[in-house]
Amino acid sequence: MTSQISVAPPRPRAERAAPRTKHSPLKRRISAAGWGFVLPFFIGFVLLVVVPVGYSIYLSLYRNQLIGGNHFVGFANYLQAFTDADFWSGVLRVSLFLVVQVPIMLALALICALAIDSGRLHGKSFFRIVLFLPYAVPGVVAVLMWGFMYNPRAGLTGALGHLLGFTIDPISTQWVLPAIGNIVTWEFLGYNMLIFYAALSTVPRELYEAAAIDGAGAFRTIFSVKLPALRGSIVIATIFSIIGSFQLFNEPNILRTTALGIIPTNFTPNLYAYTLSFSGNQVNYAATVAIIMGVFTAVIAYVVQLRGSRKDA
Repeated sequence: MTSQISVAPPRPRAERAAPRTKHSPLKRRISAAGWGFVLPFFIGFVLLVVVPVGYSIYLSLYRNQLIGGNHFVGFANYLQAFTDADFWSGVLRVSLFLVVQVPIMLALALICALAIDSGRLHGKSFFRIVLFLPYAVPGVVAVLMWGFMYNPRAGLTGALGHLLGFTIDPISTQWVLPAIGNIVTWEFLGYNMLIFYAALSTVPRELYEAAAIDGAGAFRTIFSVKLPALRGSIVIATIFSIIGSFQLFNEPNILRTTALGIIPTNFTPNLYAYTLSFSGNQVNYAATVAIIMGVFTAVIAYVVQLRGSRKDA
């Protein structure tokens, strides 16, 4: 009789526990170095952006009353701003300024950048410096200079009007906004031109050679090669111009001294907030106006950036 020996199947090995991951000293040093580089920016961002914005929001929720001092009023200041005709008058004025001035300035800057990049313009370094030079002039100096030229009696426009036989007064009620637009265009045309020219300098030469082989002329090359390459820089320049338009302050504030009664205190939202804070002693309401304009500007800039990125896709 044979005996059967049953052999038990081998038991599977117990899975080893995953070793604990420990950062090596080199990785810890690299991480500390990274935080060391980021920390100065982070501290500056908190102190110069987060804290002022947070304090402005805090001020906008209070109201300084004649009896009792500051009182928490919640969103009452915001409701007042949405029904404030002076505030919305300034918003509509800078919106009109944005719709008219920004496309003109960017179109001129684009034309200048294309002309300098074309290779057919002699002395392009000279023109590039001359166009960028107004941006190096301080804004206050630029406004004072143009303010003297706008003077209908002793300025350049006054002399030109006398020569032509009629009066030219750019700082009048109907012409003051185009006059300010002319100053801003003169200041920032070279800046935007440099953005476009820098983007054009990164276009691969192989694309121009391929366009030439296909028989594309100068204008076909501009519309088929250069403008698509400039799409990202155009979006960036548009966002910067939108932010600058809603921050319009120096030009109307300085021109008020030479155009008494022409530029009101609510000419722009920033000028309105400045007047409320320093002349009307309404710091809380001025903070409310500033917060609303900040949110309004951020939303419009985000929409422009979103549409630009969709076109890139």
